[in-house]
Amino acid sequence: MFKPVNPKLDVVAMENEILKFWNREQMLKKTMEEREGAPEYVFYEGPPTANGRPGVHHVLARVFKDMFPRYKIMRGYRVSRRGGWDTHGLPVEIEVEKQLGFTNKQQIEEYGIDKFNELCKKSVFTYIQDWERLTERIAFWVDLEDAYVTYTNDYIESVWWILKNFWDKDLLYQGFKVVPYCPRCGTPLSDHEVAQGYEDATDPSVYVRMPLVDKAGTSLLVWTTTPWTLPGNVAVAAHPDVDYVTIERQLPDDGKERLILAKHLTFQFLLEILQPHLIGRRNAARSAFSCPSR
Repeated sequence: MFKPVNPKLDVVAMENEILKFWNREQMLKKTMEEREGAPEYVFYEGPPTANGRPGVHHVLARVFKDMFPRYKIMRGYRVSRRGGWDTHGLPVEIEVEKQLGFTNKQQIEEYGIDKFNELCKKSVFTYIQDWERLTERIAFWVDLEDAYVTYTNDYIESVWWILKNFWDKDLLYQGFKVVPYCPRCGTPLSDHEVAQGYEDATDPSVYVRMPLVDKAGTSLLVWTTTPWTLPGNVAVAAHPDVDYVTIERQLPDDGKERLILAKHLTFQFLLEILQPHLIGRRNAARSAFSCPSR
């Protein structure tokens, strides 16, 4: 009744046979033809940048991209899958700058922006064959013959058309946001672009006083590991379930200041910040600090 199962199944060979069958029978095309007139489900791939080789993380992303269109096909939809190539962005420019040995944007202007742009257009398709092989091997069904390219005028015009519609519907606004910035590139960076040059580093944390406007000589003591965000700071958070204390400190000029901080961090604060001043002066420290209020 059942065929015997070979315990030494060659999974790779089986996958390749299935891929050959799908290509020979043009299965992707047939899914479109057999659903002609059915409800549409349109998929545009978030396009990869083809001037870099694909990696294993691209496989994971494309599994998700492929899963939903396949599900929609099985639900009776006509699913058009259009691939794309991302030809804009900092990675493309940096790749060409490395090839030319440039270290700043002024060199691009001296070289000629038009010539630099042409090199970028060529660079962006450096590894396109690698991407096409990966796409076929992992059985990602997407139409690359009609792929959109982000540097073409029709694509650029479509983006401007979308932005105009957002503007007409009053969906655009101007605001401010603290973002990573690259002084060499002269532009803000996305989290993804920052991660491309990611390396572990040891940054010092800082304690910052936030003076109270209604109590002279009294400040909230804030500890932060991201001091570069302080210029955009607009609030200090206090936990409703944490007890806070006010420490009174004798200043070198015989004045006093009061610092408000979490009660359970008081001892740590004394050790980390004031320990150099306490060596050989423990008795003086006891008299200089008190917790007058809570």
